Amino acid sequence: MESLFESIRQGISESIEYERGNLHDVKVDKVVVVPLSTYTSNEVREIRMQSCMTQRLFAEVLGVSVKTVEAWEAGVNSPSGIASRMLELLKRDNNLFERYSIIRR
Repeated sequence: MESLFESIRQGISESIEYERGNLHDVKVDKVVVVPLSTYTSNEVREIRMQSCMTQRLFAEVLGVSVKTVEAWEAGVNSPSGIASRMLELLKRDNNLFERYSIIRR
């Protein structure tokens, strides 16, 4: 039985050889992360309205303050990071939070 150390050592050695171009016919899984979208104040408001949420509820489910949502919708600030990713998901599925029981109506 191969030890954990030997298994890790072999994996590292194979990775190095692959990067050097010495290994062929190797299964490689490539992951591409889609860049974060940017949202205008109108788009943020549209996503919120399509989800049938008040600014207060929207802020609560996104884990931000009401002032933050107000600033996004006024065009003072723009969502970034995880907020942008959540807006992207909500834009695709405006019932996302209900589907996963984050909110109940």
